[in-house]
Amino acid sequence: MDDVVLTKLDNFIRQKGLRRTPQRDAIVRLAFASDEHFTSEELFERVRKKNVNASRATVYRTISLLVEAGLLHEIDLGGDQTTYDPNFNDRPSHNHLVCIDCGKVVEFEDSHLEVLNDCMTRRLGFRPARQSIKIEACCEQLRTKGSCPNLIQARINSKRLPKKR
Repeated sequence: MDDVVLTKLDNFIRQKGLRRTPQRDAIVRLAFASDEHFTSEELFERVRKKNVNASRATVYRTISLLVEAGLLHEIDLGGDQTTYDPNFNDRPSHNHLVCIDCGKVVEFEDSHLEVLNDCMTRRLGFRPARQSIKIEACCEQLRTKGSCPNLIQARINSKRLPKKR
């Protein structure tokens, strides 16, 4: 986990009159242990697997605290669940490509999109603060080869899959 995240969180916790706890610290470490997006339940499962003595409510409150501190961002990847992205601190203007077949999420950045965003918002009388684009697409591998290793792996790992439209 990045020292910047810990410093920002420590400052935020102090401003709110809260204290650091071993459970909260463990949850934060697990939230930022990888670049992988997660739901509240998925983070709770990580906490349980690491034998951290924290309740579901503590995990949910910690996530809310991280969102309020600007360290986690809520994103909509589909499927009626809020997903959290720990990568906005390093790359605040990144976008997501979501496979509607297998649920694979690919993050991408493109300077052309940033220029377009800047031009469009200024033309309409706004000043851009951040951007996030979600593109839903069909798995090319599934279409051309009839199978997708990402879909198979998602099912093996009991990952949530997007709902078909």
